[in-house]
Amino acid sequence: MHFISGNHIQLLRSGVEYFPALEHAIDHAQHTIYLQTYIYEADEVGTRIANAMINAVNRKVSVYLLIDGFGSKMLPKPYIESLRTAGINVMVYRQKISPWTFKKNRLRRLHQKVAVIDDIVAFVGGINIIDDHNVPHQTAPRIDYAVRVQGALLPIISNNVKKLWQRLAWLHFHSKPILTPNPRTPTHYTKESIRAAFVTRDNILHRRDIETAYLRAIENAKHEIIIANAYFIPGRRFRKALISAAKRGVKVKLLLQGRKEYFLMFATHAFYHVFLKNGIEIYEYRKSFMHSKVAVIDQEWATVGSSNIDPFSLFLAREANIFVKDKHFSTTLHQDIHTAIHNGAYQIKVNEWAKGNSAKRFLSWIAYGLVRLFLGIIGYADQH
Repeated sequence: MHFISGNHIQLLRSGVEYFPALEHAIDHAQHTIYLQTYIYEADEVGTRIANAMINAVNRKVSVYLLIDGFGSKMLPKPYIESLRTAGINVMVYRQKISPWTFKKNRLRRLHQKVAVIDDIVAFVGGINIIDDHNVPHQTAPRIDYAVRVQGALLPIISNNVKKLWQRLAWLHFHSKPILTPNPRTPTHYTKESIRAAFVTRDNILHRRDIETAYLRAIENAKHEIIIANAYFIPGRRFRKALISAAKRGVKVKLLLQGRKEYFLMFATHAFYHVFLKNGIEIYEYRKSFMHSKVAVIDQEWATVGSSNIDPFSLFLAREANIFVKDKHFSTTLHQDIHTAIHNGAYQIKVNEWAKGNSAKRFLSWIAYGLVRLFLGIIGYADQH
């Protein structure tokens, strides 16, 4: 991981800030648009983004949309064909899905959310193409984050996105896309320049990169670690790193999802007791669904991306995070996480957890046992 200076990075809070920024960039595209997402929903937001991409095609802009076969399994095939008919190049990443398979290739999903427009602006984060209010039985919107990136990182992000499309195009026997050269050299920002790195996780050369970046930052933490992560089932190394930081006097705070979407999410509770016993603060966001995958350390280091701290993100999926070393950016994200804690989270106390919640504790060990069984079947049990 190499931090590069000369970047302008803007924090985008949930879809209310992300989708207008993405739509604006698409509306002003002149050459190419690449959009990768795990979930693409044909709701109001999906329709807005689709219309913007179609308008871009009508301006002779080349548009490449890559969606995941499992995450976007509810997207109607006629809708996908309508996008293709309109001139958008659409590919589905691992279209074959089965809830009963344990084959690694079926479980390795495209979970990263990245957009690159004209090689001069990129978006990286955890936000899918789905309305924030498109959540079951909730009135409050989903919370999540992305960043808008300009500057020296653009060639790295663009190269990653184009290489993936190129490789999948060959595998799918698509005609080889014409990858236009950079229409403009990315601007290197000198005033208020931000040092940042674009880090991906794949199953070839970058299997542990995101986890390693987290672990290095945690091991070097001096004052505070705050992690807001929707699906938090950390492995042995990650748990030991957090506990070690707490023992040396670092204040460790975890903002986790309080509303469980899937049974396996109860596995998170299996670590509550040991974390709380070692002084780690745990908050559950209960106001609505929290989809965040962000962290801030010492208000100088921060990350925003698609990677959860769970086996699926760290061992199987394609993920992408931006890591930032900048005090202003980190402080802004730090304040935003604390706002979420103050406005919608409940703190779990050590005595409360130890004396009550027997049903949750019981379910947590069943769920964690199933996670361990699953990891054993696919060959990753020793890492968890």
